[in-house]
Amino acid sequence: MSESCYLGVDLGAESGRVIAGLFDGTKIRLEQLHRFSNGPVSMGGSLRWNVVSLWSEITEGLARAGVRFGDAVASVGVDTWGVDYVLLSKTGEMLGQPVHYRDSRTAGMLENAFTRVPRRRIFEETGLQFLEFNTLFQLLAMQKTNPQLLDLADRMLMVPDFFHWCLSGSQVVEFTNATTSQCFHAAKKEWAWDLLRDFELPTDIFPDVVEPGTRLGRLRSEVASLTRLNRIEVVAPATHDTGAAVAAVPTERTGRADWAYISSGTWSLMGVELPGAILGDRALELNVTNEGGIDGTYRLLKNITGLWLVQECRRSFAKQGADRSYAELVSSAQAAEPFRSLVDPDDPAFLNPDDMPLAISEWCRAREQPVPQNEGQLVRCALESLALKYRTVLGWLEELTMTPVEVIHIVGGGSQNELLNQFTANACGKPVVAGPVEATALGNVLIQARSAGEIGTLGDIREIVRHSNELQHYEPQDVPAWQAAYERFIRLGMSG
Repeated sequence: MSESCYLGVDLGAESGRVIAGLFDGTKIRLEQLHRFSNGPVSMGGSLRWNVVSLWSEITEGLARAGVRFGDAVASVGVDTWGVDYVLLSKTGEMLGQPVHYRDSRTAGMLENAFTRVPRRRIFEETGLQFLEFNTLFQLLAMQKTNPQLLDLADRMLMVPDFFHWCLSGSQVVEFTNATTSQCFHAAKKEWAWDLLRDFELPTDIFPDVVEPGTRLGRLRSEVASLTRLNRIEVVAPATHDTGAAVAAVPTERTGRADWAYISSGTWSLMGVELPGAILGDRALELNVTNEGGIDGTYRLLKNITGLWLVQECRRSFAKQGADRSYAELVSSAQAAEPFRSLVDPDDPAFLNPDDMPLAISEWCRAREQPVPQNEGQLVRCALESLALKYRTVLGWLEELTMTPVEVIHIVGGGSQNELLNQFTANACGKPVVAGPVEATALGNVLIQARSAGEIGTLGDIREIVRHSNELQHYEPQDVPAWQAAYERFIRLGMSG
């Protein structure tokens, strides 16, 4: 049977890829066409995204697709991280180099915002976890420090929507990424207009919001010429990478709340899929978030600082001349003493420290714990602490939904970390199913295939993923030891 080809542009905090999804009507397979690095650029005292360089890399990947697949390519769609945005002028000029979410400009903006609009009201409208880098607080920081640039703006596009503009000229924001902004009304499913006005933000810069799978138009003629592609369709997948990843979770329980997912990478996003947002007092107290999903669903979840701790430890080791692979670090962690030191992965000390091993050591020292002495102890501390944080968040999700979780699915790059997968099963006392690694890319291209009429329901997407990937299964082990570690973890005073 011939295969349809859908191109997924998947941009993460460390790297980006252009991937071909080849669908024969039953199974999907991925072929990576181009991979490139990504990350913050320090410029003029702030952290920026080099979107011009990213666009150059994207077109290189599309050009390879043009050579490799030619007329078989049906469409292209982009997914990225959430919260960050690009401002455009009326003439389509990019206003400034987009700021990275870890930039320090939003420090103190949460408290500043709450003096203008009560915290409770912001949550009741947006349903979003309070993180100082959410789009709302980035805009308020710009309003305070660079209002002239905000005044010049004609459109605010989230990062993936900016690249869709580069591809097709569309000026819309896709639903799943709009919901990461804390500018979107979770109940009305439109921009939180009254909230934006109360913050005196310019409401005319917020474009129309479209559903995942929306066709945005044809590839610009100049892009088609550059890449040797036809003027293929540009389709908005779930443009938030977690939204795309959750669409590709290989669960058989679609429509039920008795399964949880962890989209595991730089961040760990742990949640459940529900028909609507949960906006009550307890959700506010626990500082959970409600983000949009496929078919109008909401993902009740918690953003957890994930493998960022390990990534930054590795970067620090490399600076000191010890360039270790992730496999080597995990092996060292496996050999290290269990539960020697624990940290709260979400403590602000770990948001963007200059030296992650030093930050972990100081956190442990301040709480009279043994200070990690080597690479294995540092990485084991990070992985055990992360698994225990999952246990905490799992309890919150079960409480809010009043539904026990029967199984946890781990998808994304972090699902390759077998030690963390086993730790998660141990800490949570639940079976874990790991995979697929490429959940985000699979969700992206399968939503495009659905837009083309090749797939019916969300359940069908997940069935295709199950049939197309080998999954790994983990059962809980050493439950008493992990229970004792969890009790100690809680006594250390974990943040919400």
